[in-house]
Amino acid sequence: MSDSGSDEDLTPEDRGSTESVRKGCDPLVSTQRSKLQQRRAKLNQQINRELLLRSGAENLYRASTNQKVKETVALELSFVNSNLQLLKEELEELNSSMNIYQTESETLNVPMIPLGLKETKEIDMTVPLQDFIAEHYGEDASLYLNEIQDFMELRQAMRTPSRNEAGQELLMEYFNQLYFLDQRFFSPHRSLGVHFHWYDSLTGVPSVQRALAFEKGSVLFNIGALYTQIGARQDRSTLSGIEDAIDAFQRAAGAFLYLQENFSHAPSLDMSGSALSMLVRLMVAQVQECVCEKVLLNIQDIHLNVLLQAAQEAARVSDVYSLVLQAMSVPLLKDYVPFSWISMVQVKTHHFRALAHYYTAVALCDCSGVGDEDEDGAEIKALVQIHTRQPEKLNLQDPEDKRRLGKAHLRKAIIRHEEALRLHGVCKMLRKMDILQEVLSDAHTRSLEKYSDIDQEDDFCEVAEAPEVQSHTQQKPDIKAPDFSVVRVTDIFHRLGPLSVFSARNRWTRRHVCLVRGEAGLGLTLRGDSPVLVAGVLPGGCAAEGGLREGDYIVAVNSVDCRWAEHAEVVHALKSCPDRGLELDIITLQTHEVERRMNLSPSGEQDYQSGSQRRAGREYGGSSSSVWGWSWRNSGVNGCA
Repeated sequence: MSDSGSDEDLTPEDRGSTESVRKGCDPLVSTQRSKLQQRRAKLNQQINRELLLRSGAENLYRASTNQKVKETVALELSFVNSNLQLLKEELEELNSSMNIYQTESETLNVPMIPLGLKETKEIDMTVPLQDFIAEHYGEDASLYLNEIQDFMELRQAMRTPSRNEAGQELLMEYFNQLYFLDQRFFSPHRSLGVHFHWYDSLTGVPSVQRALAFEKGSVLFNIGALYTQIGARQDRSTLSGIEDAIDAFQRAAGAFLYLQENFSHAPSLDMSGSALSMLVRLMVAQVQECVCEKVLLNIQDIHLNVLLQAAQEAARVSDVYSLVLQAMSVPLLKDYVPFSWISMVQVKTHHFRALAHYYTAVALCDCSGVGDEDEDGAEIKALVQIHTRQPEKLNLQDPEDKRRLGKAHLRKAIIRHEEALRLHGVCKMLRKMDILQEVLSDAHTRSLEKYSDIDQEDDFCEVAEAPEVQSHTQQKPDIKAPDFSVVRVTDIFHRLGPLSVFSARNRWTRRHVCLVRGEAGLGLTLRGDSPVLVAGVLPGGCAAEGGLREGDYIVAVNSVDCRWAEHAEVVHALKSCPDRGLELDIITLQTHEVERRMNLSPSGEQDYQSGSQRRAGREYGGSSSSVWGWSWRNSGVNGCA
């Protein structure tokens, strides 16, 4: 059950990148989970191949006018569709394999519903990144092979994260690096030419996009999916295990909600708004189930308030699973969500409603008032308030009426237990889950035994009707949005220069300037750090004669790179210039050049402002991702150091 593979950081050689790159699980290690992921990846590839065959056959069928060819193609299409259906059924069976993700504890707990990770194809980004470095940055791309290799190794590792906190950190590290990759290489003026392939988590249908937002969204989906697996594997027989499960499912809900709120126009159904909304509800329901289990774990003796709290918590779980079932039944999802998931949600809805009636019955039958009048009055009030309506024709101060009402609750509990067992027997995948069968059977047997204990042969009174139990919880789920700042990363491509200047969205011209110090000095004023900006140039001075202009950036002094140098370091280098003078490498952002030219005319200020607004619209109004129907609504959030 546990995942093998190193979670330790690599110790990189001194090769430009100072950030350690984590490893994923070894895909060759034959753990149950790795075997499942390998089978899922193989099925995804087979489904993709069958889809391509079907698309080609359909095109041939439409294009052909030969009847015999059409009959042959139609026969081939029937075989392809049959194979595709079998593959999808096999993938659905894999997605229904909840046992693999559950805890190994011998304690009987209702299994949780985890999600499998989205699969992606390996990408070789060497040539596209090298071409961009050479064309846009004007650098020798061969000097950045180590950085490119580091990034691709990080992407390869995040495909197989370990099922623990180290795996989450690996996914978040890659997500944060995507922010830097976006700033460095995804220009609004040209396409990088990299295609991101991801498979739908439930159907295996592939989606291909050039938008980096698709990569970000898929990684974020896997962050949520991995939290569901971490939550499902917790030992919920202990208080600490329940708390860890609650935390994991709350974080999973936060990841899916964050994805739903910040991404739009998803190319795959698993990241559509309706699917993410359903997943958020499912995670909230599993949090509520853990809260109920925590209450049940604390039942040490028969006490009225504790039993009523357990009944209300169980009713609350049943209610939230009813909402999950509604979300799964919307037209877009009813044929998409695995049947085993729907069956499991139905089973839990009835199972926890049965528990609510059972604990209410125990409170009515076993907790008779033995205190003073005030305590008895408080107990009667609590017994009345736990119901959604006042019990009819019953006096809860009368022990016999309390027994009759408790008996009515047990009848409802038994009916609900039997319905849960029936639904369990209908689903083939649930029938394979022995622990679920045992939990449901034990709860059913317990209710039957309790009913036999309080049933009286000479009971000829009218059968009472039990109202529904009022749901309530002492701990509402706290959806936790992902905090990407927890995993601090260093830009792998930081040697390209400070991101404020050296980004894909900026354009600049580079030139070489020679200065010889005069009697009045160099005649320039510097400002800022990394890189240092020429804030002013003295007319007629050495700097002005050498070609330096206000707004230029100094990136090298006498062939020594100073893109990341602080202000004092550059000043010291300029002051200690030799008699032969200084050789400076200068860049000028095109925005500064445009501003300088526009200011030469009386109408320059107005013209420049309108030009600036147009540039702002190109850079921030819509990224290249929107061209492909997949956009990131809040691209300013990155959480990177």
